[in-house]
Amino acid sequence: MFKALVLEQEGKVTSSSIQQLDDSRLPEGEVTVAVEYSSLNYKDGLAITGKGRIVRDFPMVPGIDFAGTVIDSSDSNFLKGDKVILTGWGVGENHWGGMAQKARVKASQLVKMPEGMDSRKAMMIGTAGLTAMLCVMALERAGVTADKGDILITGASGGVGSASISLLKELGYNIVAVSGRSENTDFLKNLGAKDVLPRSRFEESARPLDKQLWAGAIDTAGSKILAKVLSEVDYEGTVAACGLAAGFDLPTTVMPFILRGINLQGVDSVMCPLAKRTEAWNRLVKLLPDSYYAAACKEVSLEETAEQAEAITNGQVTGRILIRL
Repeated sequence: MFKALVLEQEGKVTSSSIQQLDDSRLPEGEVTVAVEYSSLNYKDGLAITGKGRIVRDFPMVPGIDFAGTVIDSSDSNFLKGDKVILTGWGVGENHWGGMAQKARVKASQLVKMPEGMDSRKAMMIGTAGLTAMLCVMALERAGVTADKGDILITGASGGVGSASISLLKELGYNIVAVSGRSENTDFLKNLGAKDVLPRSRFEESARPLDKQLWAGAIDTAGSKILAKVLSEVDYEGTVAACGLAAGFDLPTTVMPFILRGINLQGVDSVMCPLAKRTEAWNRLVKLLPDSYYAAACKEVSLEETAEQAEAITNGQVTGRILIRL
């Protein structure tokens, strides 16, 4: 038997409950993992509260990431006792996820724990930190070096934003953060932002082109906010876009792209190839300072998760929520 957070749906109403499940309920997969930690991401919050159409098949165990120890494997790449990480691949959406004491998944979806990391730290980073590292790597590939100018980060109080600040600070970049919560200003500056701008400044309708202010940007918001960011990026700058918290539309024109040569680089962590995932995790181990783990994470029990899911969808969560299994 194992404990799990289970989502069920009656009509169009999603409900969640803590249940004790038999191992026979685990879905198909080559590797069974004793989950030690999961985390709460915005997508998880939408799934648990039913505010977003994330889950279509019920019952479902949510949790788009987890870390733990292999307890059974039919794949030679993973042996009993191996420490592993999973992020993405639709787990927690169309395949039972990490908010349970056990998970069974495909071997191809797992990454071996990097040396110098444990399950707790891995989920303090989680999908959000992995996405942040992939965004930083996208800026690097585009030639946005630390000497080019300021980097703007939207949604800076969230998991991706806070990890991005820490990573870019360690790499020597100057960072300007955008947040809708003024009470987080000190938190963001302590992580490494040199300045914090209000989200309202970026919610106004953007002109196609505005004054050039940013060498590059990491955007978690989309919609009007991304359009405003694009209008202010330097000539041949790059925006790494990885989220749609403000909406999936993009009310802009082609002018930033054809008159300033701006690169809009989409960043996806869900189906990211294994080689790139492994590179990102190895870099995260080396780059994230101890101060990130101390400042940017809150630990909760599985029983507290539903309450935290409501909070994260209401924009009331700062940093990362770690779920102890």
